[in-house]
Amino acid sequence: MITTETLPNGVRVITESVTHVQSVSVGIWVTSGARDETASNRGISHFIEHMLFKGTETRTAKQIADEFDSIGGRLNAFTDKEYTCYFAKVLSEHLPHAVDVLADMFWNSMFDSKEIKLEKNVVMEEIKRHEDTPEDLVHDVFAQAAWHGHPLGNSILGSADAVRKLGRDDVIHFMRATYTPDGIVISAAGNLLHEELVEQIGRLFGRGQGAKAPQHAAPSFTSGTVLTDKTTEQVHLCIGTPGFSQLDSEKYTLAIIDATLGGGMSSRLFQEIRENRGLAYAIGSYSASYREGGLFAVYGGTSIENLDQVLDLVRTEFANVRENNITDEELNRAKNQIRGALVLSQESMSSRMIHMAKSLLYYGRIVPVEEVISSVLKVTRDDVAEVASRIFGESTLATAAVGPFKGRKEL
Repeated sequence: MITTETLPNGVRVITESVTHVQSVSVGIWVTSGARDETASNRGISHFIEHMLFKGTETRTAKQIADEFDSIGGRLNAFTDKEYTCYFAKVLSEHLPHAVDVLADMFWNSMFDSKEIKLEKNVVMEEIKRHEDTPEDLVHDVFAQAAWHGHPLGNSILGSADAVRKLGRDDVIHFMRATYTPDGIVISAAGNLLHEELVEQIGRLFGRGQGAKAPQHAAPSFTSGTVLTDKTTEQVHLCIGTPGFSQLDSEKYTLAIIDATLGGGMSSRLFQEIRENRGLAYAIGSYSASYREGGLFAVYGGTSIENLDQVLDLVRTEFANVRENNITDEELNRAKNQIRGALVLSQESMSSRMIHMAKSLLYYGRIVPVEEVISSVLKVTRDDVAEVASRIFGESTLATAAVGPFKGRKEL
């Protein structure tokens, strides 16, 4: 049973009681992420995520870790373009303890100057590792190229220069502006009692006040090519098109195209590029959707001597879908693939918690998984043809590649 409630200050609470499990996943979500940053504080959302684990007025960083280890629980967090989530998974009897620790971290973190200095070094090392991992870096390069100048194109990790300059006042100011009750969702799924959890959350999260500033305009898509020279054995590439926002129903049609082109071992790109030609080990596609816009991209890794051929094959498949559509067999297979993934995800309490939180954050209501499946099943080949005609043109393609280009500027 799913139940929602809004505290007087605007914090939203959503729970799903699943009595046949012994665990609970709970997440504190806040609508603060990379898209809220400027050039001077790029990376601050991710940095704050780190700092909330560094000690509160009553708990040191080690005590926070010890308390979760002592109850056999898991505590973690992640930052995205549009939100940050602090979450825990524990046995059901330890849920009150987990929520108490999460609330303490959320409201009472010390942001000690010494800890800030140390954690800046940690984050800068994380940025360096990211720069040294081309299969991860290329996705940031692609987003920055496709959404040039828009905050959604920003790297979640930020820049080393900006992180290096962050201070305690920057952190406090940013949190006051973005960690506001109207943007906080507390989501929990598992063996729980809604009334007990809401009573505790009301005590711990009812004190915040204020509202977040209006959001950004939609990004515009920039076509073209960006090459990043790195000493690597392979070229890692992304080639893609405009996608659809979380609020656009055509995202379901794009999900069908995504599954058909690069969504699994039976997909066109996997079969043609890897199985039939042996040009790549990793090849696939993905769709990224946010409140203000979306992207669709194909990712692959290949030797530089095979790069042009791989790109040509991807463009050929884009054109093939645009001109000839997909088959009835591919349409049905994609629908079954998406439906299966959605249904199987419901066996995870963490997946349920995440689905509920995102529903509230994006739509202000709970979108049942059955409704998502129904929307996918309603997609027709005519829908695919219409979307493909809009996104798969040469003028709508952006390409990013990381590899040993040695001064090369074009593909």
